[in-house]
Amino acid sequence: MGRIELEIYTPGYVPNGREVAVIETARGTVRAELFGRETPVTVGNFIELAAKGFYDNLKFHARKPGSVVLGGCPTTRTMGPAQVLAAAQGAIRGMHPGTGDARYTIIDEWEGNPRNRHVLGSLCMAHKSAPNSGSCQFYFSLGEQPEFDDKYTVFGQVTEGLEVIEQLAIGDAIRSIAIEGADEEALAAAIARETPRPPTPQEALAAIEHERAERAAGEAAAVAGEAAE
Repeated sequence: MGRIELEIYTPGYVPNGREVAVIETARGTVRAELFGRETPVTVGNFIELAAKGFYDNLKFHARKPGSVVLGGCPTTRTMGPAQVLAAAQGAIRGMHPGTGDARYTIIDEWEGNPRNRHVLGSLCMAHKSAPNSGSCQFYFSLGEQPEFDDKYTVFGQVTEGLEVIEQLAIGDAIRSIAIEGADEEALAAAIARETPRPPTPQEALAAIEHERAERAAGEAAAVAGEAAE
């Protein structure tokens, strides 16, 4: 069976430009201004996921000193810190932190964004190699990295807790993410909407079997009709 293509999602929540993310981690609290006016899709998606509790108990699963610390992969939800570290090192078969998503993707917003600069404390959306393949995983930039400015969307900036992100390690938990300054009524309406969801492998197989059964029934009916003539 071929690779399942994820739909591109446009969040229902439209940022007002005043939202701040309060990210509680195992190492302490990080506050980040969100660039809602410059990157409304990325910020709207991040806010919706945070409001749904999507990030609660996920772990940071990758760190490159002086470059990035990466988290937000749902495959880490039920894993303990030691498991995440071992899996990140390839020591646990079948566990691959960093491969999960929110079952959809969002568009890139780095092009033409005057605030898209990777500096210490930049909050950025991770993605795969294909364009518009970001979903839920994010990273903190641990320094100036202009080579990333035309590749990844910068959608926020840490205003408090720089010392926390510099201490974050593989396996550290995201305990929760709260959003200050959001339009609560609009956000509640947005997260009540159903988001895109590709079929599960079981559903895809069931659809194939159903199609085959209908085709076989049609062929049998045609043969029976010819015989009756």
